[in-house]
Amino acid sequence: MPSGLRIVDPHVHLWDLSRARYGWLQDDPLPNNPAGDMSAIAHRNYLLDDYLSDTAGWCLDKIVHVEAGQPRGQQLSETDWLQAMADQRAYPHGVVAGADLLDPDLDALLEAQAARPNVRGVRQIVCWHEDPLKTYTDRDLLRDPQWVEGFAKLARHGLSFDLQLYPSQMATAAIIAARHPDIPIIVNHAGLPTDRDAAGMERWRRGLRLLAAQPQASIKISGLGITDRAWTLESIRPTVLECIEVFGTERAMFASDFPVERVHGTFDAFYSAFDAITADFSADERDRLFAANAETIYRI
Repeated sequence: MPSGLRIVDPHVHLWDLSRARYGWLQDDPLPNNPAGDMSAIAHRNYLLDDYLSDTAGWCLDKIVHVEAGQPRGQQLSETDWLQAMADQRAYPHGVVAGADLLDPDLDALLEAQAARPNVRGVRQIVCWHEDPLKTYTDRDLLRDPQWVEGFAKLARHGLSFDLQLYPSQMATAAIIAARHPDIPIIVNHAGLPTDRDAAGMERWRRGLRLLAAQPQASIKISGLGITDRAWTLESIRPTVLECIEVFGTERAMFASDFPVERVHGTFDAFYSAFDAITADFSADERDRLFAANAETIYRI
C-alpha cells in the first residue's frame, strides 16, 4: 500500500495511437518483444490520465517521459506532442527524446530536440544479444565507430544518454563513458540481467561495477519483470540491493517503466516492493531513491 513516500518516476511512456504509429504495439501479429508479451497493452492508447489512474494513491510529484519507440524521422514530433502536454498540464517534467545516433540528419535533430524546454537527454535502445529472441538490434551498435561519433555529439547540446543495454555490452559501454565524461549516462532497467545462470549474473555484477566506476553514470531500478517474469518481492530483492550497493544511494533511482512493465505487475505491486526492500534505509536515502536523485539527474 502507498507509504506516503514522495515519488518522482523517471521512466514513463505515453502514446496516442491516433497521432502516431508504434509498430511494436500495432503490427499484426505483434512482433517479438524481448520485454515480454505486449498484447495486454497493444492496440490502445496510454495517455497521461491512464498513467495517473495507475499511480492513484501514491504521492506522485513529477515524471520523466522516455521515448516510446518512434522510428527515425518521427522522433521530434513525439517530443513536440509531449512538450505541448507539459505546457498545458505540467506533465511530463522531463523528456528523454528519441534519437538514432546513426541518423544522417543527427546534428539537426539533436539541435531541435535540445531546443525543446523539457528535453533533458536522448535514448536509443542498444540491447544486442546473441540470442535472436532477446536482441533488439542486428549488431552491437556500441562497437560501431560511427555510432560512437554520434554519441559524442550529445555533449555540445548538454544532453544525457539513457543507456538500455545488456550485461555483455557493459565493458564496451564503460570504455565509451570513460572517453566522454561530460555526457551523463543513465543505465536503464537495472542493467537487464537477462541471463539468469550463475555466469550471466556474475557478468551483470561485473558490468555494473565497470559502469559505476564512471562518476557520470547512474542507474534506474526498473523493468525487473522483463528479466524475472514470475517475480516476487524476494526474487527481486537481491537485484535491487545490488544496484544500490554498486551505485550508492546518490546514483540509483526507482522507476516504473509504465505501462510496459504493467504486463508484469501493477504500479502498486512494484512500488510496494521497492518500499519494503528499502524499509530499513534512512528517510534521506529513501527520498533520494524514490524522488530526489531523479530530480537531480534529470534537472527537473
